[in-house]
Amino acid sequence: MTISLSVLDLVPVREGGTIGEALAAATELAKAAEASGYTRFWVAEHHAMEGIAGGAVSVVLAHIGNATSTIRIGSGGIMLPNHTPFQIAEQFGTLDALFPGRVDLGLGRAPGAGPELQRALRKDLHRAAEMFPHDVVELMALMRGETEIHPTPGVGATPEFWMLGSSLFGAQLAARLGIPYAFASHFAPDHLDAALELYRRNFQPSEQLDRPYVMAAMQVFAAETDEQAEHIASSQLQAFVRLRTGNPGKLPPPVTGFRESLPPPVRAMIEHIGQASAIGSPATVKAAIDAFVVRTQADEIIVAGSTYDPADRIRSLELTQHALAAS
Repeated sequence: MTISLSVLDLVPVREGGTIGEALAAATELAKAAEASGYTRFWVAEHHAMEGIAGGAVSVVLAHIGNATSTIRIGSGGIMLPNHTPFQIAEQFGTLDALFPGRVDLGLGRAPGAGPELQRALRKDLHRAAEMFPHDVVELMALMRGETEIHPTPGVGATPEFWMLGSSLFGAQLAARLGIPYAFASHFAPDHLDAALELYRRNFQPSEQLDRPYVMAAMQVFAAETDEQAEHIASSQLQAFVRLRTGNPGKLPPPVTGFRESLPPPVRAMIEHIGQASAIGSPATVKAAIDAFVVRTQADEIIVAGSTYDPADRIRSLELTQHALAAS
């Protein structure tokens, strides 16, 4: 089974590391993804988290775009409630001018913010989230030049619009707008099947897209053996546990036997999230991805998963692409 593969990166900051090192590692990862034949490289927007350095998504994408030449670059995603449509039109209009034909604009609704971030952003993020569908339409209109004010850059820009989601809301909006849909199954798999069915059933063709197109996210860690893959994946597993228990931080070093050390309720939580994961040797990873594609009928898989040693993730991307290409 052959399927298009892409990469989602959080620009992780590891324990003992710096933001500069994290950004350099993200750039090297994008170059490696391009060399291995991945379709796109997306950066996710997070704020005020010491272990994630990708908050200024458009700035990071400009740097990565300049370091690469063919791979698509984009947001996975821009959390539009944090911004105004006009600002995003300018930012992604600039990226589109710098890297024509290579830019994806993935949009999400979840502000993911407490009261401190709301004050810092000078935004009522819950009210802004309610305005999300209107703001998406306004952003598209700004780029088409259909508004009273014209963003420059921005007017005439043609990034590929995507809707991101982990619930039925994003699926419904993506279907109505006729744009591709990316589901965040790598950390929120509960509504995956229902959301994809809703999106495909209600899809309305648009100028951008004539039929439904689905991307699903997976945590993927490939290494020479299953044991090595489980070891490098343990940094991400630790980060999940810390986040879900209210103690996020920088990416920790891997721990042998981490999964087995967890109390049953925490391990069950990890196993539940892991229904959209592939951890193991190339053969193990290929089997897991193939099964997930059969389940979802996805057109594309975007692989997530941070490793403490950046070289391990580069190797994981190479092994994963080679394993699937060999089928």
